[in-house]
Amino acid sequence: MKTAPSNFGIVIALAVISCWLALLFFLLKLNFQWNNYWVYPLIFLQMHLYTGLFITAHDAMHGTISSNKFVNNAIGYISVFLYAGFFYNRLYRKHHQHHQHVHTGEDPDYAPHGFWRWYFSFMLNYVSIIQLLIMAIAFNVLKIWIDETNLLLFWVLPSLLSTFQLFYFGTYVPHKGEHDNVHHSSTLPKNHFLAFITCYFFGYHFEHHEKPYTPWWQLYKTK
Repeated sequence: MKTAPSNFGIVIALAVISCWLALLFFLLKLNFQWNNYWVYPLIFLQMHLYTGLFITAHDAMHGTISSNKFVNNAIGYISVFLYAGFFYNRLYRKHHQHHQHVHTGEDPDYAPHGFWRWYFSFMLNYVSIIQLLIMAIAFNVLKIWIDETNLLLFWVLPSLLSTFQLFYFGTYVPHKGEHDNVHHSSTLPKNHFLAFITCYFFGYHFEHHEKPYTPWWQLYKTK
C-alpha cells in the first residue's frame, strides 16, 4: 500500500545534492597534478554522489521525497538534470514502464543479452540527442573558466562511472537470468553497508519492487 511520504525526504535529497555540488566545486577548482594520488579516491566518491543524484530522482519518480507534488517533482527534475542533462518526464515514463512490464519485451531496462549489449541497450533507451547536445554545450561553456583536465576527470568521468554502478548493481545483477517471483528480481544478502556503497540499497531489488514507495534511505528496513 502506498503511504504518504515524509517530508524528511526533502532533507535527505538536499543533503545528497549539496554534497555532490560541494565536492564537485572543490575538485573543479583544484590545481590538479597527476601525482596527487589522494585525489583519485575522490573521483570514486564523486561517482557515488552522482549515483545518489540519480537515486534521488528515482525516489521522486515514486513520490517519496515530499507529499507536495510540485516540490517532489521539482527535486526530481533538478537531480536528473544535474546528473547528465536528462529530462525527468522521459525517465519517469520509462521507469514506470519497467515496473509495469518487468522482464518482458516492453521493459526498457531489460535486454536478454550479455553485460555489454545489455548496458548499451539500456543506455540507448534513456539517452537522447538533445541531452547529448546540452552536455556538449555545457562542457564547452565550462571550459572558459575551468581547466579541461579537471572537467574530464571530475565532471565527466564520475558521471560515466556511475552509469556502470547504477546499471550493474541496480539493473543487471538483480534482473539477469530467470527468477521464480512475480518481480523477476533477485536481492543481495543482508549486508547494509555493502548494499549502501554499491547502490544506495537498491541491491535489495526484490524489496524495492515489492514496496516501490519506500525511499532509498528506508529500503534497508524492508530486508
